[in-house]
Amino acid sequence: MSDLFIALQHLVPQHALSRFAGSIAASETPWLRDTLIRRFVAAYGVNLAEAARGIGEFASFNDFFTRELKPGARPLADATKFILSPADGAVSQLGPVSGGRIIQAKGRDYSVAEILGCGPEEAARFEGGRFITIYLSPKDYHRVHMPAAGTLAQTTYIPGDLYSVNTATAAGVDRLFARNERLSCRFDGPDGHFASIMVGAMIVAGIDTVWPNQFRTHASAPVHEDFVLQGRSFAAGDEMGRFYLGSTVVLLFEPGRVEWRSDLNPGDPLRMGEAIAARLSD
Repeated sequence: MSDLFIALQHLVPQHALSRFAGSIAASETPWLRDTLIRRFVAAYGVNLAEAARGIGEFASFNDFFTRELKPGARPLADATKFILSPADGAVSQLGPVSGGRIIQAKGRDYSVAEILGCGPEEAARFEGGRFITIYLSPKDYHRVHMPAAGTLAQTTYIPGDLYSVNTATAAGVDRLFARNERLSCRFDGPDGHFASIMVGAMIVAGIDTVWPNQFRTHASAPVHEDFVLQGRSFAAGDEMGRFYLGSTVVLLFEPGRVEWRSDLNPGDPLRMGEAIAARLSD
């Protein structure tokens, strides 16, 4: 069944399908909007009790999907000691960066340079460092937050495919996260230079940031933006972006900066704000 699912993804018009889904999800027609939301909540078991608004209070399905939570719904771990989970989801893979490559699944990997959209010298900064890949399922809260304090240095939007990013596709499609559309965000802070990469997927109609940006989702050319002189600083736990329909976040840290929790394994569920690593920096 997984082989058939992957084969179908090779055949379907990924971007056209995602743009169509996006147009439906953006509709503010009350009957369509509320029907979509109710059916989605029922199908995926979305916990609306923790949402700040209820059905009937959202402008569109997109507005529901990127819903804010009630104050206190995601308490933050002590950011002076720990790196925080940037999102709700589940651990896909985690470990060291070795030979300039990141593990995707058993027998499959991809390069740091590819996923960041940078040259080999920049990618080399993460050699021997740590990565974690977090998969956001449809039922999850879909805002992405800062894993650590940092000042935005640069972003690179990289156009690409839109394969599903679930476990079956990760195991069956080479270089999945480095070939899908993505936004690489790089920061400097007390934990050194680190990256948070928002990876698009099938039916994902958009990636957005809390800061003004120049890229357009589903575009055909890369967009690099430099923010060094703008002084856009964030605290650990601050919102940095959101997905319009689900996907994946990949975090990268330089060597000697963080150590993942020893009890954290692929498949483990995460909630935004919980401790995922110990900080090794002063």
